[in-house]
Amino acid sequence: MTTVGYGDDHVEVGGHFPAPGDTAPSFSLTGREMNEVSLEDFAGQRKVLSIVPSIDTGTCATSTRKFNEQASRLENTVVLVVSADLPFAAGRFCGAEGLDNVLMLSTFRHHAEFVQAWGVDIQSGRPRGLCARAVIVLDEHNQVLHSELVDQIKNEPDYEAALSVL
Repeated sequence: MTTVGYGDDHVEVGGHFPAPGDTAPSFSLTGREMNEVSLEDFAGQRKVLSIVPSIDTGTCATSTRKFNEQASRLENTVVLVVSADLPFAAGRFCGAEGLDNVLMLSTFRHHAEFVQAWGVDIQSGRPRGLCARAVIVLDEHNQVLHSELVDQIKNEPDYEAALSVL
């Protein structure tokens, strides 16, 4: 178990956080149309997983906008934004913001499996039950190229470090 900052406090984060060189664990998440989406659906593509607590926070919204902007410049790469938000909320956000280069995915049907397998399970404090903020970059074969568990939930990830491995 590790800890990350939550304002002046710290929260415990459980699960196995993937490290560079690891093979990414499989997942099943829910897409905007309430459809099941799996890691295998993106076979042969590079993947940027931007894992956020909730799209309804300023930092999560900012990081989603920034990854949306960068995604249009990336070859053979999909940007997946994963949160506990319902697909309806994520869809409204992307529609209102005009974001069409990221794919919003929800943990709401498979929360426990995802947060444990990907090491983003906030287990204490007020945000307990949400995902910790993280960025994980995978190659075409689901090998982890970059991983960052952001040390303070209110901070943005290191975009340059994440995207430079692509």
